[in-house]
Parts: sequence; C-alpha cells; structure tokens
Amino acid sequence: MRVLVLGGGGREHALAWGLERSDSVDEVFVGPGNPGTANVATNVALDAVDPEAVLEVARDRAIDLVVIGPEAPLVAGVADVLRSEGIATFGPNADGARLEGSKAWMKEVLASAGVPTAMHATFGAGEEDRALAYLEGMAGFYVVKTDGLAAGKGVVVTESIDEARDAVRSYLSGDAFGDAGRTLVIEEGLTGPELSLLVLCDGSLEGVALAPAQDFKRIGTGDTGPNTGGMGAYSPVPFVSDEIIESVMTGSVALTLAELRRRDIEYRGVLYAGIMLTPQGPKMLEYNVRFGDPECEVVVPRIASDLGVHLYEAATSRMTTKVEFSTDAAVTVVVAAEGYPASPRIGDRIEGLAEADAVEGVTVFHAGTRSSDNAEAVFTAGGRVLAVTGCGASIKVARSRAYQAVGCLNWPGITFRPDIAANAVVEEV
Repeated sequence: MRVLVLGGGGREHALAWGLERSDSVDEVFVGPGNPGTANVATNVALDAVDPEAVLEVARDRAIDLVVIGPEAPLVAGVADVLRSEGIATFGPNADGARLEGSKAWMKEVLASAGVPTAMHATFGAGEEDRALAYLEGMAGFYVVKTDGLAAGKGVVVTESIDEARDAVRSYLSGDAFGDAGRTLVIEEGLTGPELSLLVLCDGSLEGVALAPAQDFKRIGTGDTGPNTGGMGAYSPVPFVSDEIIESVMTGSVALTLAELRRRDIEYRGVLYAGIMLTPQGPKMLEYNVRFGDPECEVVVPRIASDLGVHLYEAATSRMTTKVEFSTDAAVTVVVAAEGYPASPRIGDRIEGLAEADAVEGVTVFHAGTRSSDNAEAVFTAGGRVLAVTGCGASIKVARSRAYQAVGCLNWPGITFRPDIAANAVVEEV
C-alpha cells in the first residue's frame, strides 16, 4: 500500500513514522512534510489545503490511501474531492469537519445528541453587549472560544472577568483572529482532570477508542499563562479506567455519531474527544476532527498492531482488525520557540538534534522546522518546533528519557515546560 499523509507538523511526522513501520505499507509520502518526515518518508511539495493539488499528487503517485493530518484541509473539503474520485481517504468530509470548523455548530450537535457539556451561549459580531452581559451572569470561571479555526490558540480560560471581557471584545471585533473570532462561544468553566481520547471511526455508529492520553495546554509550569496548541502529553493515563473510557464512548461518542447520522453525515476518520472528568461525570469540552497534536506523538508510538491496516479499514469499510497497544508508556515534551504562542521567533539554527535522537527510547518529531538549502542544518520555523517523545516501561522512565533528550537541544530562546507528566509519575507509583 502507498500512503500519502497531508500536513507538515509533528502529528504528521508521528503518523508517517508509524505508517513506515506498518507491514501493510510499502511507501509513505508526506505533503508538504518537514525535515523530520524526510527521514521516514518521501516529502512532496504540496499545498495540502488545495483539493485539486492533492488529487493530482494522489493520482501521479498511485496512492492507495490518503491520511489527512491537519484540520484545515478537512474543513476545506479535501476529503470530499478525493472520495468523489474513488481514492480511499482517512478523514471526514467537510460536513463532519464542521465539528471543529465551527464550535457553535459543535455545541448545537452536542445539545441535540444529549451529550453532557458545559453551559454555553453563542454570540456574533454586533452582539458585544449581550455577550458581556452573559459574562456577568456566570459564576466567576470563564471560557471564551473563537467559533472558527485558530490553530488551537483561540481559547481564553480565566477567572478574571476583565480578561474575559477583553477576549470578547478582541474576538468579536476581528482584532484577535479575524473572521474566525467574529462569532464566539462563551462557556462556564469546568473543573477536574482532562482526558484526550482519540477514536477511530469507520462510518458506523460505533468507534474504536485508542489509548487515552492527557495533554498540557498552557505555556507555563503548573498550568499557568496563555493556552497553546499543546506543550506536552503522556499515555497511558493512570487515573483513567476502562469504565471511564466506556462511559465516554457510550455517553458521548456513540450519541454524537448517531446525531451525525441523523444529519446524513457518515463520519470516517478520527474523532478527538476532549473530556473534562468533572465531579458530575465526564463532560465534553470539544471535538476535533483529526489526531490531536501532541497526543498523536504519544498514542501512535504505543500502537503495537498495524497502523496502516487500521486507517485503511476506517477509510474504506468497517474496522475488523483489533487495535493493540504496547504496555510501554510514552511522554512527549514540546520544545517551542521564544515568544510562543503570541509571536514566536523563527529562523534559529537547532543544535543537538542528532544527540537527542540518539537517546535510548526517544524519537524527536519535527513540528515547526525547516532545513537549509543543502539540508545540513535545521532551523526553527514555527512556534512549536519539536515534540520529543520518550518511551519506556513506565511513565517515569519515558519521562526521564524525554527530558534527557530535551537537554541535548539548544537554540536562542528555547522554551519548554519542565513539569510534563510529573503528577502522572506520582499517581503511577
């Protein structure tokens, strides 16, 4: 099987890495890819959001399966075009991708399906006064989200009503995220540990849950500072039992898939459920329509069965091959550029990549990097630069290996959290 992975970040590197190890896969292409994917696949110059460009590459390379990594191509309808031409595609059509493309629509789906979620309301441009009044009636823990795509950064979670007001004004005015923020969702803040559950969906009303993970959204130690696309993750999650997974699958995911079917949407791909385990039970924070990043970098390395088979079955028929996982744990630490997430500094030469990759049990996934013309050097090219994943017999071992590798890396302004999975090590013991 020849597989094309669309995208150029850490998630796509992890997918290409996993597919390259699959017995069912003969060759992997990544478009546009990055210097890291070039080590495990063939990079293809490609605009991943252009359906016709993707279709042309798929035909020219005799691709058997296209795996769509980021959300933007899904929202843009790339999967629709590929499927209409008979090309097996892992990722939902544009109708299903609205779950991530519009948070307001997602909340409507959750309400119709009866999925537990936070109290919320939606406001559009011209409704600033109503939105600010809604804040006044809340209990003092505020969540303000852009309706549209914002690369994981269009969320403000705060106990300060002044900060929440500022977010409302900057979003609705278009100053913060342009049209993506001119409609917003205000939610009550929920409390409890978070859970990331990636579910493979094959168009049926049931999904297959992958190993649970937990990620770290805020930039600073101890979950301080602004939200980011994710600063690290780990898997498995010691406090998440099989019973909790079953509760999420039956009480949230299955209901959502049934509601989508009622709307004539057949969902094929991965459904990322972001869950808050509240004292009242699991509540849905959000759905994403692609592998989470950096969750992908800890879940994929733990898959012991054939990733290519699972993705192809989900894309084309029904999943019949059992997904199996290693008993090893995985911890990934995101290493970011100075100024991330607001204004990351780019263009710095990355030192120590070879040394980091050589640490036992470690894989360095490239997220925001570029190579020099002669490919002898690698430079920072985005906010989240690398996702350093350590694997081992326990979370403690995996975490130690990941941070040992992080210690090999250097560039001006290098940034990372020192506390990824620290609490999980305590709970593991």
